[in-house]
Amino acid sequence: MTKQAVWLWYPGDFEIHQGMLQNFKREERGMGWPAYWYIDDCHRNVKFSRQYTLTATTSFTVYAQGTGYVDVNGTKHQLGHPIICDAGTTTITIFVGNPTALPAIYIEGAVIQSDQGWQASNFITTLPAGHDVLFTDKSQNPNVIVYHRQPVIAKNVTAVDDGVLFDFGRAVNGSVIVNLNRTAPITLCYGESETEARDVAMCYYKQNDVTGTTKVRKRAFRYIFVPAAQVGEVELTAMHEYIPKKNTSMFKSNNQLINQIWNVSTETLNLCSDLFFIDGIKRDRWIWAGDAYQANFMNEYSFFDEDIDKRTLLALRGQDDIKQHIDTIVDYSMLWVIGVLNHYQMTGDKEFLKTIYPKLESMVQYFVAQTNEKGFIYGRENDWIFVDWSEIDKTGTVAAEQILLLEVYKTILACGQVLGESVTEYQTKYDQLLANIMTYFWDDEKGAFIDSYESGKRHVTRHANIFAILFDVVDAQKQQSILKHVLLNDEITQLTTPYFKFFEQDALCKLGQQQRVYQVLLDYWGGMLDRGAVTFWEEFDPKQHGKEMYAMYGDPYGKSLCHAWGASPIYLLGRHFLGLRATQPGYAAFEIEPHLAAFDQLHAVLPVKNGTVTFDKADGQLEITASRDGGTVIVDGQRQVLGAGKTVTVKA
Repeated sequence: MTKQAVWLWYPGDFEIHQGMLQNFKREERGMGWPAYWYIDDCHRNVKFSRQYTLTATTSFTVYAQGTGYVDVNGTKHQLGHPIICDAGTTTITIFVGNPTALPAIYIEGAVIQSDQGWQASNFITTLPAGHDVLFTDKSQNPNVIVYHRQPVIAKNVTAVDDGVLFDFGRAVNGSVIVNLNRTAPITLCYGESETEARDVAMCYYKQNDVTGTTKVRKRAFRYIFVPAAQVGEVELTAMHEYIPKKNTSMFKSNNQLINQIWNVSTETLNLCSDLFFIDGIKRDRWIWAGDAYQANFMNEYSFFDEDIDKRTLLALRGQDDIKQHIDTIVDYSMLWVIGVLNHYQMTGDKEFLKTIYPKLESMVQYFVAQTNEKGFIYGRENDWIFVDWSEIDKTGTVAAEQILLLEVYKTILACGQVLGESVTEYQTKYDQLLANIMTYFWDDEKGAFIDSYESGKRHVTRHANIFAILFDVVDAQKQQSILKHVLLNDEITQLTTPYFKFFEQDALCKLGQQQRVYQVLLDYWGGMLDRGAVTFWEEFDPKQHGKEMYAMYGDPYGKSLCHAWGASPIYLLGRHFLGLRATQPGYAAFEIEPHLAAFDQLHAVLPVKNGTVTFDKADGQLEITASRDGGTVIVDGQRQVLGAGKTVTVKA
């Protein structure tokens, strides 16, 4: 935090309060659908405090969201009025309560202002006050998110089905301005696809009796169909709403399809990450920890927006006391923990790690309380063992969950070491769990991990085996066994969600299978583009065509066609083809090991903490330039130092 005055609150409260509001935004077929899990809210009364040693008389004014007063050296003062302080030691305490919204303060003054150094207390725990880059002006209200609005005019207006179809040419997340050249009201039928919008009976969102003055709710769509209307009778302007963010990344190559996949991935992630990483803009609009875990990887190679990731981690975890697993999903709680370390490795933000560590440790203890004598974590009543939308044998304890728990222990060991915390007990738990995983879940005959040993079915799916590779659970010999018997084995059920396609392609690249992954990018994500996608979907089965492509959850249009986890080509291309990765937190050191044989020509830019790396390939030569120190280029085992402003040229 800088010395600029900002709005302050109890740390995490802004994110928790706004996260609650976000999880109440879902709409389904005319009904509101608040999230179906326990949801925390912010504290209702907060005490802010700080001591100054003043060398001269000064004045300050406190503005607040809520009711309260200012105590200066034992004397009470009103909010919103200038307060004069004489030279000397001055202790300031500000009490603010707000029964319906976030209690927050903004202090205006030449010396005393709401900047770094203020403490916030919920009357039990005192921590450095929270703030956000979005709220730096006293005229703002941190309870109100002001979105930028961009008018979008329909690319095509077509007479069809005795009505008018508006195609806006892109996914819009916003409302519609309606102008009627007739007296009769209209019906708006929304669709992410043309098929959905034209299905008047079953389209997911529909609004009847709309006139030029009707308030139209914010929704996500590409198409709007107006039945029983003629071209010229209805004019619609979509108003897309968003929070601006910088994007320094770029990917342009001689393969136009890959370029389009990159751009559509970026658009998908952009739409699903305003205040938080959400799963999709049409249906859920909720904050899911699994989606957010992946979104941060993609964010690291595109927007490099640290604040979105912090907000999402804080909102997901909620207040200190744990009532249930995040989103009710055991594996999502574990991905949240692992995501905290991912954030630290990306940003090097030790202060954030210090703030969130108590909540991380209590979450790990929550897992420990849910393990059996073998150290295996199991699902309790009302827990959801999700892993993926796939046919996984979930009898008893499940292999994928145990491998995630291993990574949880590695995470707290790493985070505890950074902060100087005593965490040796988790090494013991890790060792026990690893030994039992190999004893009970590794099947020598199948050369892979089975889902469940308790069922006796010895069923093998991709999921646990993928995690085992990603989290370095097995040695090189077993990695190759998994590659042969699982990842390259068509008899093992294929994945249909981009969610686990992300993990699978990540694992394949880790095993040197970039050429195979390149073809998957073309076939799988390119397959969605072949079907007219302008954003990437929640699920894609290449065997499906027509209306069936859009069905999910028993709903003909239940599938999200703009889903955060669909944007994984950003990460795959950035991490495994351009080959960039941080080797020290905050990119204090980073390596670039490119695998660009698939491209004859390329110009790409990737972000790093406080800088960028630029790639230019032509005529068999690759030039790599960094704007900051810390880089190393690795080609054919040879290492070259990449300093700030320097260019390394290698054969490629």
